[in-house]
Parts: sequence; structure tokens; C-alpha cells
Amino acid sequence: MHILRIFGWSFAVTAVVIAGAGVLGGGQAAALVAILAVLEISLSFDNAVINATVLGRMSPAWQRVFLTLGVLIAVFGMRLIFPIVVVALTAHLNPYDVFDLAVNHSDQYAAKLHAAHPAIAAFGGIFLFMIFLDFMFDNERDVQWLRWLEEPLRKIGALDVIPIVIALVALLVVGEAFSDGHTEQVFVAGVAGLAVYLAVSGLGEFFESRGIGAEDDDDGEGKPATAGGASTAALATGKAAFFLFLYLEVLDASFSFDGVVGAFAISQNIFVIAAGLGIGAMYIRSLTVFLVRQGTLSEYVFLEHGAHYAIGALAVILAVSIENDVPEIVTGLIGVAFIGLALLTSIRHRRHKADEGGSSDESTTAEPVGASS
Repeated sequence: MHILRIFGWSFAVTAVVIAGAGVLGGGQAAALVAILAVLEISLSFDNAVINATVLGRMSPAWQRVFLTLGVLIAVFGMRLIFPIVVVALTAHLNPYDVFDLAVNHSDQYAAKLHAAHPAIAAFGGIFLFMIFLDFMFDNERDVQWLRWLEEPLRKIGALDVIPIVIALVALLVVGEAFSDGHTEQVFVAGVAGLAVYLAVSGLGEFFESRGIGAEDDDDGEGKPATAGGASTAALATGKAAFFLFLYLEVLDASFSFDGVVGAFAISQNIFVIAAGLGIGAMYIRSLTVFLVRQGTLSEYVFLEHGAHYAIGALAVILAVSIENDVPEIVTGLIGVAFIGLALLTSIRHRRHKADEGGSSDESTTAEPVGASS
């Protein structure tokens, strides 16, 4: 019943949308929607893990907003409207003309969207790369997965500016060496992605650090439930939660851009693409809430690490894809590999703690991988 409460809407929408696609477009359309949904879920599991780390800081009310309004933004905004806006900006067309191309001349729309890929990859790549860098250089992070790598970076992270410097240097290298003649486009989009990341994440942290929107409610709505169901500390509401919500939406966009472009290899019907990717987006959101409610990240302490390594790899893949075609299966397998390894080492860690007679949920005092022989 707990799973049905979280995934119920996803199950229902899947059945309705695939059935509707079958009625309107026949069996082929229904099959394409299902394939695109599976593709989106397989490519975005690491997105769900990262989402869960942010959503866990938000109140239950804002978690519901993420599941309702957030789904609408993800399905109609990021996977239908936003690609049209991107094409309009990069091709210097008005949105109505682009929409007409998408509906009536899907091959031309797909070509223009493909031409916008350098900007899409630069924006999304630098945003994801900053998430990876901020995690790796977080000098307050106690739990480590690959200690030989993470411990030196954690110490260097005492200098807060390091991630920004590395990101800018990486953008310069990509723009000059791997932009395939789209240097200016890559630079502008990359700087925009960096600015959006710094603005949204910075404002969220600003309001959280000052306790704005993190008041305790009498009914406990403002307190997070731990794995055992106990409330521990105030969760973000108000302005703090709003900017965390925006952060999640931009994060989702960064993950979805490449999937939207790649989806045209399966279908050129924008409504089929939006339907399939939208179903996948709903499952990712439901999975995010499931991870939060079950306390999975506390139980499997290295899952967050694996997701961040997968995000770092995806950022590199986006940079490479500016000049070279990267199969979607490569992107998906790399993410699954990192998540799988992180899950296996987390299970091994839990068993090791249990054998020692300690609590397997002591995420803040977990022994780093490589800490002992």
C-alpha cells in the first residue's frame, strides 16, 4: 500500500497515456511511448538519487508540490515547451514558427533541435559538472566512498572558489578544443548554465542558513521523518523550499535535454516524445519520494556518492557529444554501473557494521572505502 500511494499516479498515467496513444496512433505509437518511457527511466535513475538528497531537506508539503506541479513542469515544460524555446533562441525564429515546424515538419524541427545541441550540452553539462564538483570538494562531508581520491579533494575544498575555477577552466578547454566550430555558442550557454546553478543553489542555501522558511509546525509537517519515523530537525518551507524546488527543476532539465534530442532517433512526433519521456519523468519523481520516505540514502550510505560520480560522467559525456555522437546506451550503462557499484559497497558496509555489532544506519560515521585493509 505504501508503494501504491507513491507510485499510484505513475501507474495510472502510464496505463491511460499508452492506451490513449494506441487509440490515437495505433499499436506502433503505443509501443514508441513505452520504449521512450523505459529509456527515460533507465537514463535518469541517478537523477532520482540526487533529487532525493535535495527533497529530503524540504517539508512534506513541498514534496507534494514536487510530485504535482513539478510533474506538470517536467512533462509539458521541460520536454515539450522548453525544446521549442531553445530552438527559437538558437535558430532565431519565433516560438509559433518553431511549434509549426514541430507539428507539421518534424524532420526540420529535429534538425534544428540537433543544431542546438552544442548549446544544450554546454548548459546542461556545466550545471551537472558543478553539482559533481561541489560534492567532491565539500570539506564538511564525513562519509567517503573512494577515500584515496575524495580525502585530498575534501581538504582542498576549504577554498570555496575551487569548484567554480575548475568549471570555468573546463568550459574554456571544451569551448576551444571540442566545440566543433560552435565556440561562441558553447561559451555563452556554459556561462549561462554556471550562472543559473550559482543563483538557484546559492539562494536556496542563503535562505536555509538563515532559517527562513524552516520553521517547525505544530503538527510536525516541518520536521523530517527519519528511517525510524522520528522527527529530527526543521525542514525547508517558504522561500528556502521554493529555491530548492527551482534547483530540482533545473536539474531535471539538465538531465532531460539530451534525452529529448536522442528521442528523435526513435520518433519524430513531439507528442509521442513528450508522452513517453513524461511517463518516465513521473516514475523518476515517484522514485525520488520513495527514496526519501524509506530513508534509503541513510541505509545505503554510498548511493549518493555513486549518483554524483554518474553525474560527473554524464557532464563529460555531454561535453564529448558536442563534437561526437555518443550512443544513449553508453550514457545509461555508465550511470547504472556507478549506482550498482555504490549499492553493492553500501550493502557490504552494512554487513560489516552488523558483524561488528554496530548500527547499519550510522551514515554520518560510515567507514570510508579504503580506510582499512
